[in-house]
Amino acid sequence: MLQFLVRRLLLVLPVLVGILFVTFAITRMVPGDPCFVMLGEKATVESCKDFNVRFGLDKSIPEQFVRYVTNLAQGDFGNSLKDHRPITTVISERLPMTIELTILAMLFSSTIGIIMGVIAALNRNSFIDTLTMLGANMGVSMPIFWLGLLLAYFFALVLKGTPFALPPTGRLSAAMSMVPLAKAWGITDPGGVRGFFLALLSNSAILNGLLTGNYALTLDALKHLILPSLAVGTVSLSVIARMTRSALLEVLGQDYIRTARAKGLKYGTVIRKHALRNALIPIVTIIGIQTGGLLSGAVLTETIFSLPGVGSRMVDAILGRDYPVVQGFSVVIALIFVFSNLIVDASYAYLDPRVRVK
Repeated sequence: MLQFLVRRLLLVLPVLVGILFVTFAITRMVPGDPCFVMLGEKATVESCKDFNVRFGLDKSIPEQFVRYVTNLAQGDFGNSLKDHRPITTVISERLPMTIELTILAMLFSSTIGIIMGVIAALNRNSFIDTLTMLGANMGVSMPIFWLGLLLAYFFALVLKGTPFALPPTGRLSAAMSMVPLAKAWGITDPGGVRGFFLALLSNSAILNGLLTGNYALTLDALKHLILPSLAVGTVSLSVIARMTRSALLEVLGQDYIRTARAKGLKYGTVIRKHALRNALIPIVTIIGIQTGGLLSGAVLTETIFSLPGVGSRMVDAILGRDYPVVQGFSVVIALIFVFSNLIVDASYAYLDPRVRVK
């Protein structure tokens, strides 16, 4: 197992360098001058020259790339061209909400999707199978912006005044506020990597409430994330349900399943311990892919529900030609995506020992 994981880890560095290079090149190829975006169309040649010198944009593309990689290796992501704040600060503000949304959405989609897929496979070609797959196909077909508005209307307006009412937008209620963990724990001047991770925890409303004992904050944050999680997780749920049905049907046709049944094992035991476990590899694969996609930022969902996440900030940075912000988020998302795939690979080795020797 250890050798298997080490081999996978060795592949991480070239992947990250490749992603960084492509992102760096594409951002420079997008039409538009950052100077005119930041300073306005009436910016003079002299002011643009000073702007480019101040942010190192007067250098050639290869020189800028080498300088950026050198600074990145030292933990320096640079500063935003727009508001001059450190990129690490921007990331620590936006990433926690997207992670919260991703985790809740995947918990919902994975649990319900696998259950739906198993039910459909065990009732193949029946009315239940047809109904389940019809629901899965509807989930894939519904636009997220339409489903999000529909959920917000139903739970915020139709159910208003009932115990089932949910907030339609925002991350927290107006009365709620998050206390920085450094202040709550009496930590003075947390800097470097420690300060970055402390800021990540502080800006996660769910964890902030749990770590500071403010459980009302955690509950309020969860309530605000229910509708976005349902909206963005519906597509993943549908994909997982169809994959589960397909994988389980393939396994149920194998000889060892018939042998297990012939030995007198209970049908539930055969499904749970033999069929489902051997069908999990493609299911885990699709869950990993869907998780990585959500971590890259659900722009429509964040826009509809007014959530300050990665997707909306990335769009603003791209439109504003804020190169450092785009590059910083790309690096972090690539890291999370790569390590989530590493976890998927590790699960392969756990589910199927034959994978470890490959």
